[in-house]
Amino acid sequence: MNFVQIPLEALSPEALDNLIEEFVTRDGTDYGATERSLDDKKRAVVRQLHRGEVLIVFDPETQTSNLLTKEELHARTRTV
Repeated sequence: MNFVQIPLEALSPEALDNLIEEFVTRDGTDYGATERSLDDKKRAVVRQLHRGEVLIVFDPETQTSNLLTKEELHARTRTV
């Protein structure tokens, strides 16, 4: 897969907020035993983005954007 990394600053605040909200509300997203509010989850993702632990990527093949950890991106782009 050929992902294009999108710099955090390239998205408008509204687009970034929408991407993060979609990510944290996906079915199957697990944040552990403690229930957290939507805002808490979104703030946690923003911190991870600023630390570079989570990246914004665009998949030209599917024309979709996603959030991936560095490890996930590396695993998905590894050549066989």
